[in-house]
Parts: sequence; structure tokens; C-alpha cells
Amino acid sequence: VSFTPKLAIDFNIAHRLFSALTLLSSLALGCSLFAQELSDDRTVRVFIFAGQSNMVGSDSRVQDIKRYPPFAGLESSQENVRFSYSIGRENKTNSNGWVDLQPVNNTVGPELSFARKVSLNIKTPIAIIKCAAGGTHLGGDWNPDEPIQFKMYPLTLNLVKSSLAELDQKGIKYRIEGFIWHQGENDMFEESYMTNYGKNLQNFIAKWRRDLNIPKLKFYIGELCTKTIWGMDLRPRMYAISEGQRAVTKTDPFAEYIPTAHIGVEIGNPVGLHYHYGTLGQLEHGVNYADAYLKTIGKHSLQARPLKTWPYKKGTEVKLFILAGHRNMEGERAFVQEVGSSKKHQSLLKDNPAIAYKYSLGGGYRKSKSWEPLGPVGFYNTFGPELSFGQALQAKNKENIVIAKFTHSGSQIIDWTPGGSLAKSRHIYPAFI
Repeated sequence: VSFTPKLAIDFNIAHRLFSALTLLSSLALGCSLFAQELSDDRTVRVFIFAGQSNMVGSDSRVQDIKRYPPFAGLESSQENVRFSYSIGRENKTNSNGWVDLQPVNNTVGPELSFARKVSLNIKTPIAIIKCAAGGTHLGGDWNPDEPIQFKMYPLTLNLVKSSLAELDQKGIKYRIEGFIWHQGENDMFEESYMTNYGKNLQNFIAKWRRDLNIPKLKFYIGELCTKTIWGMDLRPRMYAISEGQRAVTKTDPFAEYIPTAHIGVEIGNPVGLHYHYGTLGQLEHGVNYADAYLKTIGKHSLQARPLKTWPYKKGTEVKLFILAGHRNMEGERAFVQEVGSSKKHQSLLKDNPAIAYKYSLGGGYRKSKSWEPLGPVGFYNTFGPELSFGQALQAKNKENIVIAKFTHSGSQIIDWTPGGSLAKSRHIYPAFI
């Protein structure tokens, strides 16, 4: 009888010792990484951006940046960021060396918002090497073994090496920090390219790591756009490419799948709702990669918004309102900076602890961890109708209001049905329920 309690006491002591040692080890590791960062704050972090038209920034316009308040100023050069590029197909636009980061050919690429967000969160300088051309294939143009047509793989490799050589000549210390890849739409139309996309991507990544002599080079693989005509009408083919991407990122510890289906899309001219993100989508596109990178280095975390006091008396009935839907329910183009200056409007932007709120936005891209106070929680300083909805109900003396919100602007109605479609990764009904 006395033996078991003694074991329990010893176990508790051992457990506490283990926890304390673990904490000390974690603190030591954190201090070590922090010290390393301080001692290495002059080494330029180099990022490679590559892909096809959504990496180029097709159907975007620099003059439209001013329409989106969170991204104001990105039409100007970022003098603190080095930029080397070769962009286009037959008629390429080349920087011919390092220049300040800036829009090219009046288009908005994801590198603009990426660079600003990363630069605001780390002390070290960054540089971007970009090579992109619309309508190119991984199975052909980007094939590292037998490149055809525009021969993008050797072109990009030469650009990277020549750009780095210029840094070497100037005595600038650098390290390649990540490879951002957004490509795959055109592989849908070649049967062998489509079915072998995962295999080709795995080979592509392996050859880059070999040719740059960086075995653990981190790759950020961007999801293809699903909220356009190609995402809707070519669902089976788009899904096949995404499965190839996911197969690689699930097995490669240094490759990460970056969701983009929730970002903005514009109707382009003359192609309509083709498969290009447009200006807003490109600006948000870059933020997604920046968030992923910052998370990798432990610099990105969402601010906690706990509901400190449960607003309802025990045993009382609550009225649950479910808000669900697509881009307008998500609040794709509603920015907090554009909310009116009146006291009533400004109060919408403050957390409301009288209303408990749970949410899953962008098909799970951002989720509440527990109940939170009602307030703006959009991806890019955006908000949805839940704010004014809750305020209006409160104004009518409605009590015990609870709001649950589930949105995915990259979905279609079939994704919300119990049966879903063959695109299993796009089936959101189970998560919604």
C-alpha cells in the first residue's frame, strides 16, 4: 500500500526535474539562436522567386496599389532591398545586376509585399533574385535534366550564380535563405506533365539543392489559384497538380505548402476571371510567403485574443448565429483603414467582450484557438459583416449573442456539400460541420 504512493511521489519529482531541465534547455537554445542572429545581422538573406505568370504578376497594375490601404507605398522602390531579375518569355526584362527592389513593367509581383513584411520583422538585410515567365511548364521549360523551349532552369541557375558572384566580388556576405515557387497551371494541359507533377517537383527541388550545394534549402510551394475559371472548370486537373505538390511537401521536411486560395482575385482585361490574382491578390500572395518564412525562423505569431471573462451567466440560453460563405462573407476587400471615423464606426474595430466569437477563415488558413471577443481578425487588415451584425443586434438589446463564422473564398458550392467532389482536399463540409 505504501509502495505505490512512494512511486507516485518519486515520479512527480522526476517529472518536475525533467520539466525544469527542458525549460532550461529551451531557454539556452533560444539565447543561442538570438546570439547567433545578433552576430550574423550583416549577412544578407537571399531569396529566390521563380515560377510562371502568377509569379510574374500578370494582370496586376502598380497604379492600383493605392486602392488597398494595407499595401500603400509598395509602388515605390525599396532601397533597403537588393533585387536581381529576369522576367518574361520571348522579350525578357533584365535588371543586368543588382538594383533596388521595385515593380517591373508596371506589374505587382509577390516579392514587393514579401520584402516589406520580412524587412519589418528582421534586422538583417535581404535580397531577392527573381526569374519568371508566363505559360511555362515544370515538365518542359523548368526541367533541370532536359529543359526545352524557354529553358527556364538553366536560365534561372545562371541568374542566381551571376547575382551571387557579384555579391562575392563586392565582399558582401550572404546566405540563400529560401526558394519561393509558384507554378503548375500549364502542366495541367500536358497529360504526362500533369500526372508526374509531384515526381517532377521532387526532382526539381533535389537538383536545386545539388546545384547550389545547399542540401537543406527551404522551399515554399504556392498553392494554385482555385477561385478563378481554371480553378472551377478545370477542377480535376487543378486538383491533380495540387496533389503532386502536397505529396512533395508532406514528405520533404524542408518543403512547405503555402495556401493561396483565400487571397483576392480580380477580373483581368482581356482574359476575364482567368487564373491570375491581379493586384490585390499579388500583394496578399507575397504576405503569405513572408508569414511562412517568419514562422520558420520563429518570428511570426498571431496575437492572442482570449475572451478573459465568459460573458454569459451559467445556465442561461445563448443565441448562436452561424455566418458562412465565400469572399463577401470573408471580407476580401473590406479594410479596417477604410472604416468611417465616427464613434459608432470606430467602435467596430475594438474587441467586443460581450459577444463570444469563434471562426475558421480561408478554409482553415486562420482559426480561433478558443472563444475570443468579437473583433476584426482578417488576414490582411480585413473584416467581415460579423462586426456590424453583432453591433446591430446589441443595439436592439439582444442578449447572449454568440457568433461562429466559417468561410472559404476559394471554394465552390460543391465543396460545401456532404459528398464533395473528387478534389478531396477542397472538401470543407466536414470541417464546417
